[in-house]
Amino acid sequence: MDSEREPVRVVIVDDEQLVRMALRLVIDGEPDLTVVAEAADGDAAITVVDEQRPDVVLMDVRMPSRDGLSATRELLTRPAPPRVLMLTTFDSDDLVLGALRAGALGFVLKDTPPPQILDAVRTVADGNPVLSPAATARVIAAATGPQSAHARSSSREAARKQLSALTERELETARAIADGLGNPEIAQRLRISVATVKAHTGSLFAKLTVENRVQIALLVRDAEE
Repeated sequence: MDSEREPVRVVIVDDEQLVRMALRLVIDGEPDLTVVAEAADGDAAITVVDEQRPDVVLMDVRMPSRDGLSATRELLTRPAPPRVLMLTTFDSDDLVLGALRAGALGFVLKDTPPPQILDAVRTVADGNPVLSPAATARVIAAATGPQSAHARSSSREAARKQLSALTERELETARAIADGLGNPEIAQRLRISVATVKAHTGSLFAKLTVENRVQIALLVRDAEE
């Protein structure tokens, strides 16, 4: 990270004080990151984010009063919203999915080693998603899990309508993203340059009105369900 840049401003949202304390110690120990506020639930998170205007919000998924998903949805409707990185365990896939669909840039497990959490905060601050191929597969599996026939049909038709605006190459790129491939792997699969992959991905963001690659992957899975 450029040493001349201002530190990334972070808000930590978790109902457990010990978790907040541990995260603050880890984050404030880095010269390029700083914790500007903490919150214990979703309502408090919205208040402190409006006051502090952070770059990144580390948001717990499950909290009393107002959960992280509801708070994330509201925050992401703001003009110039913060980047949201969800704090979770795998047993809350359903809520994580909702947050990712709403535009959160990814999630990290609470027992993730500190260096990886720091990397995730920096990555999200730069506007990039944080979701490993394995985690992507887990989330997509939850997205395509059992649900009512009506819900599946509605999701499928809506997704197919969005994808119908794509060119054949853009659709191939979207399917590769859904498979958890990075740009170099997509370039190899489609026998095109990485620069072309980036151009197609930019078109996907614009045409599908999505904020990150996870949302693209979920749309593809919905369409193919």
